[in-house]
Amino acid sequence: MSTKEVDLNKTSITTRSQMKARQWRLDILAFLFLLPFLAVYVVFTIFPMFKGLQMSLYDWTLIKKMDFVGLNNYIAMVQDANFWRALWNSTYFVILSTPSMLIFALLLAVIANQKTRLQKFFRSVFFLPSVLSVSVVSYVGLFVIQPYTGFLNNLLKLVGILSVDQEIFWLTESSLAWIAITAITLWWTVGVNMILYLSAMQDIPDDIYEAGRLDGASERQMFFRMTLPLLGPITKTILLLQIIASYKVFLQIYIITRGGPGTDTRPIIQYIYEEGIKNNHMGYAATMSYALFAILLVLSLIQLRMSAKKEAV
Repeated sequence: MSTKEVDLNKTSITTRSQMKARQWRLDILAFLFLLPFLAVYVVFTIFPMFKGLQMSLYDWTLIKKMDFVGLNNYIAMVQDANFWRALWNSTYFVILSTPSMLIFALLLAVIANQKTRLQKFFRSVFFLPSVLSVSVVSYVGLFVIQPYTGFLNNLLKLVGILSVDQEIFWLTESSLAWIAITAITLWWTVGVNMILYLSAMQDIPDDIYEAGRLDGASERQMFFRMTLPLLGPITKTILLLQIIASYKVFLQIYIITRGGPGTDTRPIIQYIYEEGIKNNHMGYAATMSYALFAILLVLSLIQLRMSAKKEAV
């Protein structure tokens, strides 16, 4: 090997070493920037997860840790009829809210995507309820559905659906209460999903629609054969997020019905709250929380697995 080749090899090795050292410095600098977030994430997310798992193995109260009970809390949960009833209530809300959320979010996104003078108005009005707090939305909903003086009953009387002496008591029957809760939640949260759909629609190239028009496709045909398939990925994302959010429903139901009539609308989060805070059974509440976490994890993995298979096909 000539002297020139040796010098080139040394230069190459030196350059690689310098690049590695520079990359290490950049990695350390990036880690320092991430460190504040990581510290907060560990303290407020990772640590509570492991602490909750510990609590589920103890007869834990708000005051102190009691006796180690092992899996007794999990056995009691499986045998608890109230747990299964509350879990079914949450599942029923998922069944009611998820399809309607997808349909209305897509419908509003289509309206908001139309190039008219009212485009900005539609987008603002559709999204506006999403910025309200859950307490404000719940009390507005109560005002709308209350009998005698409520807006909804009076509107139904005005259009002739109800007679003057008729009243619908929305919160005294479980079926009507679920309709009211779902409608109020839909009005509150549909704007966020509408924005997701709207953003995805605007990412679709205009060339695709131009090609469809040249081929003689109608607007309806282009929507069902072009727009909807291209919105598939965002639909899967919204579906997953909506299922998780619906299983975590609590405060609006607590404000509107308190879980009534009876316990017909009490979701699993409310039952966890009652057992942990009101009844001072923190260990048992942590057990139910981990059961809910496991359910959501399994549902998420199933949906991601199905999505991966469809993409592979």
